[in-house]
Formats: sequence, structure tokens, C-alpha cells
Amino acid sequence: MQQAPTSWTDAAREWIGWAGGYVWGWPLLVLLVGTGFYLTFLLRGLQFRQLRHSLYLALVKRKEEGAAGDISHYQALMTALAATVGTGNIAGVATAIALGGPGALFWMWITGLIGMATKYAEAVLAVRYRTTDARGEMAGGPMYYLSRGLDNGFGRTLGFLFALFASVAAFGIGNMVQSNSVADALQSSFGVSPLLTGGVIALLAGLVILGGIKSIGRFTGFFVPLMIFFYLAGALVVVAINWRGIDDIFVYVLQDAFRPSAAAGGFMGATLMQAIRYGVARGVFSNESGLGTGGIAAAAAQTRTPVAQALVSMTQTFIDTIVVCSLTGFTIIATGAWMRVDPATGQGFTGAPLTIQAFSTGLPGTWGGYIVSVGLALFAFSTILGWSYYGEKSIEYLLGTRVILPYRVLWVAASFVGAWVLTLSDRGGFQLVWDFADLMNGLMAFPNLVGLLLLSGVVARETKRYFEG
Repeated sequence: MQQAPTSWTDAAREWIGWAGGYVWGWPLLVLLVGTGFYLTFLLRGLQFRQLRHSLYLALVKRKEEGAAGDISHYQALMTALAATVGTGNIAGVATAIALGGPGALFWMWITGLIGMATKYAEAVLAVRYRTTDARGEMAGGPMYYLSRGLDNGFGRTLGFLFALFASVAAFGIGNMVQSNSVADALQSSFGVSPLLTGGVIALLAGLVILGGIKSIGRFTGFFVPLMIFFYLAGALVVVAINWRGIDDIFVYVLQDAFRPSAAAGGFMGATLMQAIRYGVARGVFSNESGLGTGGIAAAAAQTRTPVAQALVSMTQTFIDTIVVCSLTGFTIIATGAWMRVDPATGQGFTGAPLTIQAFSTGLPGTWGGYIVSVGLALFAFSTILGWSYYGEKSIEYLLGTRVILPYRVLWVAASFVGAWVLTLSDRGGFQLVWDFADLMNGLMAFPNLVGLLLLSGVVARETKRYFEG
């Protein structure tokens, strides 16, 4: 007989867990992937044809002098990357492989490649329908292109719902659970007090966030490339040292993408449906294509045409999933960590411990574990910065510019609380925050995807005008 919940938090977690499982189930995943395939067809595979040009605009040209906007192309891209290159790139990839086998990585690639078209469409609409707020700054994103693009009661309702879900999700997924992850990683690896970690995070976040999007853009433009380079360098060294396993990477990934993975060592085996499900779900969780958040950063960019910024924005999904997630997966497969058994539990590793196991196996001494722990801390901190802007613009849409400064102060305080929770003996309430924010994160996708489908004609016309003009 199932034991009855012992507290209101248990009951709430049980209900939210059920709702979250439904929201993040097959209907949403099919809608996310289906929208990506539809936009890829509508735009004639633009993400493949224009990838080289997009990377040039993003990483070489970087900005349009004299164009309207708050930050450069490059800074808008780095702000979006700050929000998406996070725990999903370390723990999410590992979980997908642990539950779905190496073939899950292939389905992450598929999700990332078609997700580039979705990210492109979000950015086109975000810039096309952006506006200037009372402070003279750009304001855009799904809430604006839903309400202004559809321009009816249905569109305004969808815009309101997106902003509501995003503002709630921001404080959970984008803030407290991230500072909690940083504090946990630094306490486990280096014995750093969570209170000290929380204080440092709040101080650093305050110095960046209180200055607004221009301050965030300048900081992420410097910090994010270094953060990604640090992690990728470690991953490349692991793969190079374990070069004999490179052939296994592509054999396992491509074969297991289309047939069930058999049990081996600590790996319990997986079906084809599990490979697809976990690959798609973790891919979307990592790159956020379809959730609409990237459009909020794109709307702040200095650009004369929506398409120019959209080409830059779609490289964010490419870098996040095809580059960073892939190298995490390569280290796990090349070292054979996905088949090893955790001595403490007698079962296979999963989540961040699996990535730590791969790096620790692949590098001498304790360096591997340190790289993952520090990388996890840096990724999580960058997510706090990127999501602060997403939450700010969502709350501004709901309540106006007068709430911006109080919101920023509350955001900084919440980042300390997330780390402080580690000092408590009972963290059931905090897990409830995580579960509820995850639910809100999934709910954001529905109004956004409806808007993308209904406004896809606008995306096609803007694209045609740009390339034929």
C-alpha cells in the first residue's frame, strides 16, 4: 500500500510532480520537435545553408554600428548562452545517456539542429515586434510578439500567460536552484561553506545585474567565452587521452540511436523510445529552443533587421548542443564511464556524478573532478545572470518599469537564499521550489509554440525580404 503524504510539502510535491510529468511528456516534446521540423521545412533548411554566415556575424563581425538597440549582436548571443549553457550541459547530458544510452546523444543532436530553426524564428519575431519601454530600453520576446503580432484577445492572453510562467520559473530554475548547485559543488569538492558561497554569488550578481542589460552584456561577453573554453579544453584533453575510445563514440551513438541498448556493466539497458525521449527532453532543456527565452535577449540587440539578429541567435543552439553537450557526451562514452558501477550504490552513475566519473577516469589525480565542479559552478552562475534579464522583462511586461529596481534587489537576495538552503537539515520545501519552477518552465513553451506557428508567415516574409533585398 502506498504511504500517504506526511506533510503539505509532500502532498504538493506529489501533485506538482504529476503535473510536471504530464507537461514535459510526449505532447509537449512532439509539439517542440514538430514545430522545429515545420520551421525547417518552411525556411528551406536555413540553419544549415546559413550556418557559416551566422557564425561570422556572431563571432567575427559581432555588431552593427549605429543600429537601434541596447547591446551588440555578440553580447545578446553571450547573454543567451549564459542562460542556456548550464547544469543541463553537464548533468543533463549524463542523465540522458544513463537512462537512454549513447543513442540519446544522437537525438539531442537532432533536437539541436532543428531547434536552430525554432530559435531563429523566435528571434525574428522578438526583434520585429519589440518596443521601447518607459526607460528608453528595448523590450521584446514572446509576450510582445504574441500580444502585438496576433493583436487580439487570444494573443494578449497568451502573452500574459508566457510572462507569468516565465517570471515564476526565473526565480526557481534561473536563480535559487542554480546558486544551490554552485554551493553544493563547491562544498563537496573544496569544503567551502554554503553561506560564503551564497554571499559571494549575491555580491558578484549584484555588481552585474544592478547595472541592467548593458552591464550584463559587457560581463557575459567577457565571461561566457572563457567559461566555455575552460570546460571544453578539459573535455578535449579527456577525449585525447582516451583516443582509443573515439571510434566507440560514433559506433555507440549511431547504432544505439536506432536499436535498443543492451545492459552492460552499470548500465541497465534502454529501449529505442527511451533513447528518443531522454535525448529530446534533455536537448530541449539545455538549449531552450521553443521555450521563447532566447527571444528576450535577441530583442535587446543593436540591429537594423530582425533576420540579422536571428541568424546570430540561432548559433546559440548550435554552440550549446552540438558543441558543448556533444563533448560532455564524448567524455562519458570514450572513457566507458556510462557502463561503470557506483561502489556506494551498486548501480550505474547518473547526472553530474557520471560526468565527474568520466573526467576523473580520463584525467590523472583529482583534476577531472575539480574541472567538472568548477565548470558546474561557472555554468550555474552564468545562468543566474542570463535568467535575471528574462525574469526582469517578464515582470516588467506584467507590472511596468517601476518594479525593475525592486526586482533586481530581490533577485540578488534570492541567489543567497538558494545557497543558504544547503545549511538546513530539511530541504523538502526547496525541492518543491525546483519542481514548481520546472513545471512553469514547461508551461512557457505552449503559448510560445502556438505563437510561432501562427506567426510563421511573418518569419517567412522577413526572411525572404532580407535575402532578396
